[in-house]
Amino acid sequence: MRYMCLACDYDGTIARDSIVAQSTLQALERIKNSGRKLILVTGRELDDLLRVLEKPELFDRIVAENGAVLYRPSSKETAALCEPPPKAFVDELTRRGVTPLSQGLRIVATWHPQEATVLEVIRSMSLELQIIFNKNAVMVLPSGTNKGTGLTAALKELELSTHNVVAVGDAENDHAFLGVCECCVAVNNALPALKERSDWVAYQSHGPGVEELIELLLKDDLQALAPRLHRHEIELGTEENGEKFTLPAYGSRVLIAGPSGSGKSTTTSAIVDRLFALGYQVCLVDPEGDYDEFEPLATLGGPNHVPAISEIFDTLNDPKRSLGINLLGVPLPDRPQFFQTLLMRLQELRVKTGRPHWIVVDEAHHLMPVDLPTGGLAVTKDMESFALVTVHPDEVSPAILSSVNTLIAVGSEPKKVVEQFIKGTKGSDGPDPQLVRAPEPDCVLVWRFVAHEKPHYVKVKPARSQLRRHQRKYAVGELGHDRSFYFRGPEGRLNLRAQNMNVFAQLAEGLDDSTWSFHLSQHDYSRWMRDTIKDRELAEVIAKIEDDKTLEASASRRDIIDAIQKHYTASG
Repeated sequence: MRYMCLACDYDGTIARDSIVAQSTLQALERIKNSGRKLILVTGRELDDLLRVLEKPELFDRIVAENGAVLYRPSSKETAALCEPPPKAFVDELTRRGVTPLSQGLRIVATWHPQEATVLEVIRSMSLELQIIFNKNAVMVLPSGTNKGTGLTAALKELELSTHNVVAVGDAENDHAFLGVCECCVAVNNALPALKERSDWVAYQSHGPGVEELIELLLKDDLQALAPRLHRHEIELGTEENGEKFTLPAYGSRVLIAGPSGSGKSTTTSAIVDRLFALGYQVCLVDPEGDYDEFEPLATLGGPNHVPAISEIFDTLNDPKRSLGINLLGVPLPDRPQFFQTLLMRLQELRVKTGRPHWIVVDEAHHLMPVDLPTGGLAVTKDMESFALVTVHPDEVSPAILSSVNTLIAVGSEPKKVVEQFIKGTKGSDGPDPQLVRAPEPDCVLVWRFVAHEKPHYVKVKPARSQLRRHQRKYAVGELGHDRSFYFRGPEGRLNLRAQNMNVFAQLAEGLDDSTWSFHLSQHDYSRWMRDTIKDRELAEVIAKIEDDKTLEASASRRDIIDAIQKHYTASG
């Protein structure tokens, strides 16, 4: 379920002339009975609201005084979310004859046209206060306090994300809380400016308009509105014609596949980075620890530590934290069962909160193998919003593959990947390999399985954090034996292993000229950078040094070490 919560304004939205109609109350009860949360977000003073609101217990939280006060109806507890305006400020407004004038727990309120006097007093007293309008109402609050900040505080208590909220309002002061929600709606009597920025405008006004929204929400979780939410789409990169290519942030079930070293981690990192930037919560299951230093993710687990389920969910309880789960400490044969237990708990959290918004599974052929018992798939086969990453798509459970709606084939031979995918799904309806061609350099094939859509060829926009991750990994990390550089010399007498850039620089500085020049003449240094480290920019710099026959061994050594240190060691 995408929308776990409905947040609504009071006056002019669910209420007309301060009263909520019985039909609207009944619609709100249906939302409550569907398992969703209800939050009321109002500019009214709390005591005033409770005098006119029937059944306040319908709401899980009430944000009053335009974001300054949080009320918990079940316990009748009240929490102030900011400091009150100074008493001297209220006294001065009274002295100047501002009327009507009311003061709540934190808010000071009056009506148009008194805003000119209020602003003059704020300036004369050098106060950090703001004026917020609600049609003819004039509200004064500390700067930075609004309905958006109040709603965020309420959601934090409920452990919900703003991405799982649909909000509805009618006036100027509703911009702040509608703007932070996944989907924003205006009732038909709303101000034109609010209608213009909303994703949908109800056909009716006040409570009946909210009832319309509720019926759509209960019918299909607002699926019909999904195409309007372009601001939440994941920008993967650009197509060959230069147009931006995006994926839906909700409902995308992606398989990222290709041979080793083809760029799967680059594509995966780009998607995770973009989701994180948009504020979505990601849980990345990382069997090999490849994402331990990827900055958007907190990391649990490692070679000597198996993360406890409780430890994982203590982290995920914060909607703003995304998590990488390193499974190196779990024996290879035990990983599928560990993952199935984890996935079941993740799905339970999704049912309760709608989070984590995306589940990303690296090495999916190990965790969801083709021989996984059918019973183990009861949770996973209907999973929404996920990405599976694998070098062997035909070795992933067919039940999982059949739920994929987007294939990203990485590497120079996407046709082979498509054929492996078809083999893995046991020939179910899917892409036609004959429509696949070789992509341009640095492009991936993206195929969304919707009616008549042909494959796209996309140049992936790298993750903002990815380069920093690789800089640290290659500067001071431990590259495997197959990825390290070996100084062997012209007769193969040496076997000096450089498992990272720092070690390479240290070994190079003490190397004899004959060994150094041997590898230089064969372009071994630039080849390592290009083919193993995948740093084409640095490879080109080093290749130019290798081609410069005027340089002595000591000079070429110095220039290459300097180039490496600028790219890696100094920033690692």
